[in-house]
Amino acid sequence: MTTDYSGGGDVSKSLELLWGMQQRPTRGPRPGLTLERIVEAAVAVADAEGLTALSMRRVAAHLGVGTMSLYRYVPGKAELLDLMLDHVAGPVDDVIEDDAAADAVGWRAALEEMARGIWQMCLDHPWYPQVDQVRPLLGPNNIAGMDRLLRRLKPTGLSDQQLVLMVSVVDGFVTAVARSQVNSLQAEQRTGITEEEFWAAQEPVLVKMMESGRFPTLAKLHEHTFTFSYEDVFEFGLKVVLDGLAVVVATGGKAMPGYLAARADEPHCE
Repeated sequence: MTTDYSGGGDVSKSLELLWGMQQRPTRGPRPGLTLERIVEAAVAVADAEGLTALSMRRVAAHLGVGTMSLYRYVPGKAELLDLMLDHVAGPVDDVIEDDAAADAVGWRAALEEMARGIWQMCLDHPWYPQVDQVRPLLGPNNIAGMDRLLRRLKPTGLSDQQLVLMVSVVDGFVTAVARSQVNSLQAEQRTGITEEEFWAAQEPVLVKMMESGRFPTLAKLHEHTFTFSYEDVFEFGLKVVLDGLAVVVATGGKAMPGYLAARADEPHCE
């Protein structure tokens, strides 16, 4: 279970740093670093060595500076992690699309683009899906991305809440599968045993259990039933999720359960 989570430090300070509202230090030697360089170095360390290796000392060593020099820019690892999460999510092109452009993109293409972007981000930065972001700190890159995505979803005519629910469902699905993919790759690196070797080691016992007659349904499955990858789960699941959301869009939100469907007539994003 992950022990790293967003918003784990001084939330006010993290937000100031994310949005560029912090004051530059007025005392001490002239700064030779930038906050951007520090965040990029932290991402590089986490990408290569994982979050367990991430520390202010390790980032300083990567930059070739003294550890204390980093504290002139960021209070500590928790706030640095908040900056890293927003950094890898962007930047988003600062383009204001008109209604015609949003219509041309289409809601399904917009969500698929988001899904594939999250999937690739998780593979590029294996530490990202391991971070608990149930309380995310919203920085400029994440806010810009959500603003652009909601504008592309607006033509569906669904309520504001329903649009955000669509985004949350796709994001949650992709992140969960990506986490499993990352965990699988890390297990192989950690143990030196491939996925195939791991299951092959269990085969003699499993075959005996299947032949015992205790599990007749499993025993009759095709031999290639489980020969799929997490990429296959991602592709299959994404299509199923988008197909399900297509029903919601086609019915103007009426296909959603309970009170959520009743909110289809609420004011929409403008």
